[in-house]
Amino acid sequence: MPLPPAPTRRAALLHQDAFDHQAAPRSRRSTVPAEEPIESVSPAVAAQSSVAPESAPAKARARRPAPPQTAPQHAAPQAKPQPGARAEVPAPSAATPAPAAARPARERKKRGTGPKKLFVLDTNVLLHDPTSLFRFEEHDIYLPMIVLEELDGHKKGMTEVARNGRQVSRSLDALVATPGADIALGIALDSTGQRAAGGCLFFQTSGLDYQLPVGLPQGKADNQILGVVEGLRKQHPGREVVLVSKDINMRVKARALGLPAEDYQNDKALEDGDLLYSGVLPLPPDFWNRNGKSVESWQSGAHTFYRISGPIVPQLMINQFVYFEAPGEPSLFARVSEIRDKTAVLKTLKDYGHAKNAVWGVTTRNREQNFAVNLLMDPEVDFVTLAGTAGTGKTLMALATGLTQVLDDRRYTEIIMTRATVSVGEDIGFLPGTEEEKMGPWMGALDDNLEFLAKGDGGNAGEWGRAATNELIRSRIKIKSMNFMRGRTFMNKFVIIDEAQNLTPKQMKTLITRAGPGTKIICMGNLAQIDTPYLTEGSSGLTFAVDRFKGWPHSGHITLARGERSRLADFASDVL
Repeated sequence: MPLPPAPTRRAALLHQDAFDHQAAPRSRRSTVPAEEPIESVSPAVAAQSSVAPESAPAKARARRPAPPQTAPQHAAPQAKPQPGARAEVPAPSAATPAPAAARPARERKKRGTGPKKLFVLDTNVLLHDPTSLFRFEEHDIYLPMIVLEELDGHKKGMTEVARNGRQVSRSLDALVATPGADIALGIALDSTGQRAAGGCLFFQTSGLDYQLPVGLPQGKADNQILGVVEGLRKQHPGREVVLVSKDINMRVKARALGLPAEDYQNDKALEDGDLLYSGVLPLPPDFWNRNGKSVESWQSGAHTFYRISGPIVPQLMINQFVYFEAPGEPSLFARVSEIRDKTAVLKTLKDYGHAKNAVWGVTTRNREQNFAVNLLMDPEVDFVTLAGTAGTGKTLMALATGLTQVLDDRRYTEIIMTRATVSVGEDIGFLPGTEEEKMGPWMGALDDNLEFLAKGDGGNAGEWGRAATNELIRSRIKIKSMNFMRGRTFMNKFVIIDEAQNLTPKQMKTLITRAGPGTKIICMGNLAQIDTPYLTEGSSGLTFAVDRFKGWPHSGHITLARGERSRLADFASDVL
């Protein structure tokens, strides 16, 4: 029997800190003078603020130990103190920090010591991520008055956007109500306990001097925000002012006007979708020649175990699949079951491609499908993510394994299926009936696959498959809407979340945390078919879940590579 897993260097690499959100959008390195105070009030008040005593939050920050210094590259010139002004300890000169979103997550706590940037946030950033106020590390944030006005217009309703708007409003209220907070001097973002934020929050409290091209309507909110960015750049010529917006057209207009603009990067789990964890690793062709003498093997039940070592071990993760295929040599298909020190244990798989191992009459047709069914049928795996293009068999495999474990094995009491209701075309309006009847039009994939499974076209359906009627199968499948998931707890359920690529990370967290004792959750989706606005392959909830759960002993992920629907569907996926 394999030994229980022990903490390893791989486990250390998978610490929660390694998955912290990246804190700010990327921007080019710049060599600019030390920042000037934000003058968001009248000149008279601004002149007083330069000699005013430090606020309580500012004093608290001054008492903190200085962050570790890095090798200086371009030192920022120190501003000469004005007569009568309070002497401040000069900050150590260091290289201008790399963009927060471009630095590795493990280096987030090494706060930069160079000139702070001033980020002007668009309304859609706050509505997309209500915690974005605290994701910019040591840099300052500026909110134009029109942004506050737009937030007020989005706070009503029960939609996700309305909830985010109300959460942002509560955060702003807590910051403004902090004892000792002074809007004129800037409010410390860490005054409410958000220690990751080291900058200050500034509000627009007076008009700014700017002039935009005549062709831009002055009354439009986007153009007013662009004007604020232009005014701040004129007011603080030695400071880098950057607009942050999720609106592509807004960023294009800003760059056309010569204003720096960037996307909000903190919500992205990955910068490049091609780097997404696939769950599969091919062994090198010379693997057995190099490691054959040091490999230990033993038999336990129907499975064979191999203990391997060598340079490939640091690349492995728990529940990752490995395979070896070479002409003239026996193939190996296994799953990583244990990683200890410099060794890993591989466990061979059950071949669900053979007719005798058919699951509800369905046999797997390729390597990745067999990997997926091994995860879906394993009672020790509580969370499975499946990604792949159309026709790779995600829904069919999930339903077949679910019916087998509900009706045959009695491992779960019922199947609960839900999906993100994002339409491809225009909405058809309100749908009549109960919750399940309203979800019916969205569940065409369920009906198609149930029709195939009920007929047993995939092979011998077994005794239960022959005896079960459509009514019996449907009695064990419940269709639920995501809108009513809050507060629920699913116990001993087989939960299938379809079209998971259209979920935000916050929605994905809401759904996964519904799992009670004995529940298994399967998330499926195609990252090439995202229909939700402002979501990309890097920021999708499916990508978020795959990246956070990789390496956990009770989860697994497979990226299905080959379509099995039909030759027409496969060809269309490739050429269209």
